[in-house]
Amino acid sequence: MRKIAKEKRILTLMIKIYCRKKHRSQDLCEECRALLSYALNRLDHCRYGENKGFCNHCPSHCYNKVNQTKIREVMRFSGPRLIFYHPVMVIRHLLS
Repeated sequence: MRKIAKEKRILTLMIKIYCRKKHRSQDLCEECRALLSYALNRLDHCRYGENKGFCNHCPSHCYNKVNQTKIREVMRFSGPRLIFYHPVMVIRHLLS
């Protein structure tokens, strides 16, 4: 599976976990749906393509400040919880 596709899958899962726990929504709420759409669009247009690393280590951040803050909050909340939902995916992601 391509790296960008894996990133998209992990990001989608993290936002779903965040929305379910924080906003008590089974489906994505409007705010989380907009954030996911924005983040997936940014991944589609990443200047590093398949050679990209983790976004927090990137020399050129492509998120605007508002969405960068939101996505950090989602990752801080969902990252540790993701191991309970998809442990194999998390281990593969960390090893990449």
